[in-house]
Amino acid sequence: MRKSLLSLAVTAFVLSGCSLIPDYQQPEAPVAAQFPQGPAYSSAQAPSQAAAEQGWKQFFHDPALQQLIQVALVNNRDLRVAALNIDAFAAQYRIQRADLFPAVGANGSGSRQRTPARASQTGESNITSSYSATLGINAYELDLFGRVRSLSEEALQKYFATEEARRSTQISLVASVANAYLTWQADKELLKLTQDTLAAYEQSFKLTSRSNEVGVASALDLSQARTSVESARVQLARYTRQVAQDENNLTLLLGTGLPANLATQPLSDDLLSEVPAGLPSDLLQRRPDILQAEHNLKAANANIGAARAAFFPSISLTANAGTLSPDLGGLFKGGSGTWSFAPQINIPIFNAGSLRASLDYSKIQKEINVATYEKSIQTAFQEVSDGLAARATYNQQLQAQRDFVEANQDYYRLAERRYRIGVDSNLTFLDAQRQLFAAQQTLITDRLAQLTSEVTLYKALGGGWNEQTAKNEPVKEEAPKLKLF
Repeated sequence: MRKSLLSLAVTAFVLSGCSLIPDYQQPEAPVAAQFPQGPAYSSAQAPSQAAAEQGWKQFFHDPALQQLIQVALVNNRDLRVAALNIDAFAAQYRIQRADLFPAVGANGSGSRQRTPARASQTGESNITSSYSATLGINAYELDLFGRVRSLSEEALQKYFATEEARRSTQISLVASVANAYLTWQADKELLKLTQDTLAAYEQSFKLTSRSNEVGVASALDLSQARTSVESARVQLARYTRQVAQDENNLTLLLGTGLPANLATQPLSDDLLSEVPAGLPSDLLQRRPDILQAEHNLKAANANIGAARAAFFPSISLTANAGTLSPDLGGLFKGGSGTWSFAPQINIPIFNAGSLRASLDYSKIQKEINVATYEKSIQTAFQEVSDGLAARATYNQQLQAQRDFVEANQDYYRLAERRYRIGVDSNLTFLDAQRQLFAAQQTLITDRLAQLTSEVTLYKALGGGWNEQTAKNEPVKEEAPKLKLF
């Protein structure tokens, strides 16, 4: 009995070797071989370490930010869902993969039946018994044309795509936490600047009020001084609100409350490392969203093989062998053996074009995935190009803004001195105050924009997956193991 089942399984595996999956050809990248060059871009440098291999602990220098990212990687719910999706697709792959193997089951049954005399052919009541024990294969499909293998390959590629989706979610989370933290820091600095400026405006308003009382300052001077105070109060309320909302945003990203006693650093410190851009071809191997799109494309390609195989006959086998006896004691005695073999063949003859439509649909889905894959490459190219343009121009812009703040500080000091000694009017002094406040605000927002653009570039290059800087080793993709129990 066992020998016959084993030979049947071996025969099935020998026959199940054909595949109708089209040969996969990676589409050409629809972007230039180099990133843009020009006045907005810095000169290219040979990368010593790819951004995707640089750990986020090496990229972010602020210990407080490193702590927040670590907390988010443990508690963020979106990342948790992405990890559970991997487990779900791994289970689906194992389910589909299991169809390649015969499902062997054992069955034991017994029955006793009493037949009354009036219903018996002998005119006497009797009791009949029947016992059986069988081992068999139930409806195993011989995968002659690779339909089951094609579906298994499709499930495997979707599993790989889900893994890349989790990597993409983590990279996005790291960048989101960093940008939220930097925005929080910038708004706190703007709030502190506004508080200091409001105190200066209020002091100036008091001096102008005294001057107005003794007839030195006019009512217009007093009204202008009050206007500056009220304008600063508006800004104070605005930045107070934004700081609170920034904290709420960080709490959502972390998945838990903010740690106590965070030792934060000012935005003017060296908070980030500079990452090299490399070549556009590197993105095809480093960006998880591009790899995800490619695995989805491979899954659609495998589905074409399953649609093609549906045009051919399918054969399924049901077989069992065991013993049958009218009494339990004779169940395993000689001469009680029984077996059954029930092959079934299904030949598609007429289906109103549904098989052809299914194949056409599979091919269209592949073309859709090709377009999605190409669009993901173009999007990545655009994001990196924007980041490189921002890197060079923000350095120039920040230096010019620092010089502008310094010039406004000189203007403010001169205007204040000339106003105090009565050479200039209060209007010139108030104008100098407003210009200095605006210039200082712009410097903080420009620094924030520079830092967030560097974080976005790091993300666009595929960085943020590793905690520590990784060695230059290829990523290995392994299918989830098939669990028998």
